[in-house]
Amino acid sequence: MKSTLTEYLRPARAEDVPALMALRTEAEEWLSSKGTDQWSDPETGAKAITKWRASIDEGRAWVVVDDDSGKVLGTVSRGPVDRDFWTDEDRPESAFHLYKLIVARQAAGRHLGARLVDWASNLAAMEGRDWVRIDTWRTNKGLHSYYERLGFKHVRTESPSHRRSGWLAQRPATTLSRPDFPLTVGHPSKERSATIPTQPSG
Repeated sequence: MKSTLTEYLRPARAEDVPALMALRTEAEEWLSSKGTDQWSDPETGAKAITKWRASIDEGRAWVVVDDDSGKVLGTVSRGPVDRDFWTDEDRPESAFHLYKLIVARQAAGRHLGARLVDWASNLAAMEGRDWVRIDTWRTNKGLHSYYERLGFKHVRTESPSHRRSGWLAQRPATTLSRPDFPLTVGHPSKERSATIPTQPSG
């Protein structure tokens, strides 16, 4: 790990799609090596491109960029409430719904996953929301454990026949894993860089 970290968070752009798909391909291969079938459905690749483009157009996708190389090191999106999983009784408006958290293997050791979740938590709190919520692949036990280490609590598991995701969990917006290590938002050399951006409500 570099002694001085230079990554920063910014909104994703249309030209980031190839880098995002490269991140996903790398994640698919890594997941397969770990014995999980996550993202093994061949249809998910084409769907991922379409969804990412929509998320970018709507200002819901973000990327972590290395300032030295310009390389995209990670991504996260916020999304609308997934009605296959969350109901009115869950008060979906009370949560930031986090999607597509992926970190490049070369960035291991920078705690980007935890820091991206912290960014979402800070933003959720700023918007007056109570929770950060996720749904993950039902069979990916390793990912469940990872999120539990970050403070997420399993809510329930939903198993609609047309979905492979459905392990639902949430973390209070006030919970932070790395409060001493926030992500910079915006290019570090820009005056408007900040640790918490303004983002459209979802």
